[in-house]
Amino acid sequence: MKIVAGVDIGNSTTEVCIGSFSEEGKLRFLSSASRMTTGTKGTVANVHGIKAALLEAMGRIDRKVNEIELIRINEAAPVIGDTAMETITETIITESSMIGHNPSTPAGAGQAVGYLLPLEQIASAKSNVSYILTASSRFGYDEVAGIINKYSGRIGIKGLILQADEAVLVENRISIEIPIIDEVRQIERVPEGKLAAIEVALPGQGISMLSNPYGIATLLELGPEETRMVTPIAKSLIGKRSAVVIKTPHGNVKENILPAGDIYIEGTNSLTVNIDAGADAIMDTLSGAGEIRDISGQQETNVGNMLSGIKKGMEKVTDETGQDIRITDILAVDTLAPVQISGSLAGEMCMEKAVGIAAMVKTRQLPMEKIADELKKELGIYTKVAGVEAVMATLGACTTPGTQLPLAILDLGGGSTDAAMIDEKGMVRTTHQAGAGELVSMLIQTELGLSARTTAEQIKRYPLARVESLFHMRLENGAMQFFDESIDPRYFGNVVLLHPEELIKIEEDIPMEKIASVRREAKKKVFVRNAVRALTQVAPDHNLRNIPNVVLVGGSAEDFEIPQMLMEELSNYKIVCGRGNIRRCEGPRNAVATGLVLSYLGGSK
Repeated sequence: MKIVAGVDIGNSTTEVCIGSFSEEGKLRFLSSASRMTTGTKGTVANVHGIKAALLEAMGRIDRKVNEIELIRINEAAPVIGDTAMETITETIITESSMIGHNPSTPAGAGQAVGYLLPLEQIASAKSNVSYILTASSRFGYDEVAGIINKYSGRIGIKGLILQADEAVLVENRISIEIPIIDEVRQIERVPEGKLAAIEVALPGQGISMLSNPYGIATLLELGPEETRMVTPIAKSLIGKRSAVVIKTPHGNVKENILPAGDIYIEGTNSLTVNIDAGADAIMDTLSGAGEIRDISGQQETNVGNMLSGIKKGMEKVTDETGQDIRITDILAVDTLAPVQISGSLAGEMCMEKAVGIAAMVKTRQLPMEKIADELKKELGIYTKVAGVEAVMATLGACTTPGTQLPLAILDLGGGSTDAAMIDEKGMVRTTHQAGAGELVSMLIQTELGLSARTTAEQIKRYPLARVESLFHMRLENGAMQFFDESIDPRYFGNVVLLHPEELIKIEEDIPMEKIASVRREAKKKVFVRNAVRALTQVAPDHNLRNIPNVVLVGGSAEDFEIPQMLMEELSNYKIVCGRGNIRRCEGPRNAVATGLVLSYLGGSK
């Protein structure tokens, strides 16, 4: 009996399949395992993850790793490395003459306009001037309320800005009705004597005047140029319940623009496209370039810096020069990126149009041979680079019950989307496209303004709910789930992720509906678009209607909504599509590793 291991080194995970061959050539699958990929895909650092996966797989059948006689690894070369991603947009750095704020616990309602006056200087106020008072946290709410009540009959107090989180406490103790803004952490930056407008909306509503540049212009009597400059602040306050905008007419206004830039596509047809044209125009230009040799960006631009940075990063892990490293595919998707407004009091952000890009890198060398040599040296086991990833995935997918030739597969990974089509004669066509699960995570993190990538990964993987009482939660599909025992109080009133073993609290204050919408759109932009693009490449005559069956494999095929999205899209072409079930037991995972073991059976004959 000969034990053979198939090893699939992916962008995110390394998967192993163990099989034994009898002297008659009969194959029996013994075990499998999966571990996180160590290092960048296609580099010697992958060896650590491979060894861990082999140890786990052999441990499950109480065997030692040195009993393996042959290791077969996927031929990821000449494509190496993680898919590299950046958000590309035009960056405007503005020292704005307007300052915006959005506290979460305002009081009162309505709009007010007046000159800013510190509470400690209220005795110097004039009776014929409208004022908006400012109070630092050294004033307690009782003291603030007492001073306002004392002076409210003598001067025009139109509104109040507090540093402390005490708006409601003050409102309950004063004799006049005014809008009150609190939680202005950097209240010392509020300029004394400047004209300001504040607005507080009724519960359940959003502000209307200060989220509209012309509304701000009306309240603060702005000219056309000032109105243009305040537009980012108005955008940042859309949907907020409260805001303050301060007019500082002598403030410095400066714009420093780093252009988004042009993408240069060197192929059968060499073409150029500007990032500002959007994702659709970029992908249309890419498809018209034919076979692509390299992609680069305009110097001293956002996209130029990004693409050159990818190549420099690959130089470090491959020891090759820039001339030997080429970008051979990109996936561009439209998104929104938060841009911080310079001059704001509370870190306000406005959402600007951006383009997310995933890029695939090729090198001249075949790094998988280096990995094979290192495994051979460390384990003493003969290791062979044995097959193209998509071809091996197709062989593995054929072990799914109910499949027949001709058959297409979509391998939905972390960094790339692979497609292959095998016909009745066993001829295989393959393609390798940039963009998959990691790009989805990046889009989710960017559009929701999340501080941690791990939160975006979790949002991508699990459904949402909102805990509305200690005994029930509302699911994102509108259904209610009730519990006999109380939910942990720390989840009350929060959006949570429904992990199979526990609830995961979303720390950011983002509505559940927005999170769900951003998640679904990110998946559609990446996976649906890339699936159609990849399958068109491998379909006979490049016509999707010539593909009868598609099997979904890879880690992202386990997602709770991506397969349904693809089934819905491909049904338009009368394609039977569904998750694979490799060897009847693995689900959509382990297709490439299984194919590597199966291909040894054919190779040995």
